[in-house]
Amino acid sequence: MSNLLTLKTINEIKDESFYIPSYQRGYRWTPKEVQDLLDDISEFKPRFVDDTDNKTWYCLQPIVVKKKDDGQYEVIDGQQRLTTIYLILKFLSSRFRDPKKLFNLNYETRENSSSFLENLQQDDSDSSNVDFHYISEAYRTISDWFSRPNFNVNDFESKFEFDSKVIWYEGNEDDSISVFTRINIGKIPLTNSELIKALFLNSSNFDKSKSDKIRLKQLEISTEWDNIEHSLQNNRFWYFLNGTNIATNRIEFIFDLMNSEKDPSDNYSTFRFFNKKFLNKNQETIEVNWLEIKRYFQRFQEWFEERELYHKIGYLIAVDVITIKELYEKSALLKKREFRSLLDTEIKQDLNNVYLEELQYGDKKLKSVLLLYNVLTMLNNQNDNSYFPFDIFKGEKWDIEHITSITDAIPSKKEEWLNDAKVFIDITAERGSELKKVADNFDCSNDEEFEELFTNIVEHFNYYLKDSDINDISNLTLLDSETNRGYKNAVFPLKRKTIIDREKSGTFIPICTKNVFLKYFSSYPPKISFWTQEDRENYYEDLEVVLSNYIKKEL
Repeated sequence: MSNLLTLKTINEIKDESFYIPSYQRGYRWTPKEVQDLLDDISEFKPRFVDDTDNKTWYCLQPIVVKKKDDGQYEVIDGQQRLTTIYLILKFLSSRFRDPKKLFNLNYETRENSSSFLENLQQDDSDSSNVDFHYISEAYRTISDWFSRPNFNVNDFESKFEFDSKVIWYEGNEDDSISVFTRINIGKIPLTNSELIKALFLNSSNFDKSKSDKIRLKQLEISTEWDNIEHSLQNNRFWYFLNGTNIATNRIEFIFDLMNSEKDPSDNYSTFRFFNKKFLNKNQETIEVNWLEIKRYFQRFQEWFEERELYHKIGYLIAVDVITIKELYEKSALLKKREFRSLLDTEIKQDLNNVYLEELQYGDKKLKSVLLLYNVLTMLNNQNDNSYFPFDIFKGEKWDIEHITSITDAIPSKKEEWLNDAKVFIDITAERGSELKKVADNFDCSNDEEFEELFTNIVEHFNYYLKDSDINDISNLTLLDSETNRGYKNAVFPLKRKTIIDREKSGTFIPICTKNVFLKYFSSYPPKISFWTQEDRENYYEDLEVVLSNYIKKEL
């Protein structure tokens, strides 16, 4: 037997009897929570939808129940809301000489709780136990809230009973405590995806005369659902499609994309959207909607597995140029060749006003350009067949780092910086031996002389560079913030050693950053301790070649 999921107006649950088991926490809603619920319902304005007889309705959070043998419903989740609903109904009913029938509530842990609720008065203040105290306080809050002058109680009553609905989730699991624990431990609410799954697997939506086919179809959907969820739990796949968004049930991402009526203020907006689709409860409705979900997933899987699409789409999502929803909608209207062309167009348009030779440290688009350079470099290596790890990239913070040191950032830890730098001084270079002796015997307590020595050491390692702007892109690379903070304004050979050591330890170093520090752009034999003018020019030339289809070289 499947779980039952439906929507019920407050009026539809008034004949029921509810049992609050001992594993539930007692009633603890404060006056503010009670007032917020009353305010929300009061401010809600039902309206007819698109010239139909269907009206909008106020959505209350889920109530999870299980039917007992004696006909009562055991409340697994939602008892705080259910008790408050009862108290509101009780106040509204108290206005009449013959009070209306209310549903019955019975707390296992509180003897005579049903009688207490039935006889509750607005001026009661029961402190015999903590549950009755909070219930009395809530009822008094409700009474005070309705005492406002000229308030239309009848209008509120109609909206509350007929235009407010609870998400009714009737489970069939034997172990109610395990269900309660799953929902409540760690404050994990019932999710949109769990509710939507119940819509798809509801037996009432299938032809009852074909019970065997029902079970097979339910099994098919359930298996395919699990396969989609399992695939999206692969972080490489997930972060290719997403930013740093973390989700427990990742299939919900697809449902949110499909929701054309997304309301950020409504936690169950996506469920409500799907529930509308299931107004016609039949097998065709289920199959049509499930096929659409599979189309989304299959399209995303195709993009993930196709190397060119993976890299270009991954880049566009990573730099927030276009959303995955927009890409999906556009892809549905285009042939594959046209869609590939669209991706190139989106990249070019985003970088339309960027000129490679003008890019300087601090430019807003510099990080995007260097990311694209890394992505395309990896994509262009057909023999490697590797994929840029967007999941790792999105899990880090990234800096734009100078490849060789600059002299306008005096290190705060002078002695540490000097000890790291002096071991790399090339004594065979011009004045290198003299500089090494000064560094070996230097007293770092002298700030003024340290600044001079610092400048001389930086200039020593920049000896093979011309006086061109050290802040332009030919001296910049992409580096994770932790590595960058680790060595601050270190000299080139120390940066190089740090990069190599961190990659050995498992840190992700972007391929182009690694190429820079491994002297990929150097002629043989390379000057290992220096970032030379030749290195810089060759690096810039590679930037030009790799980015030529997307970025203009000059004004």
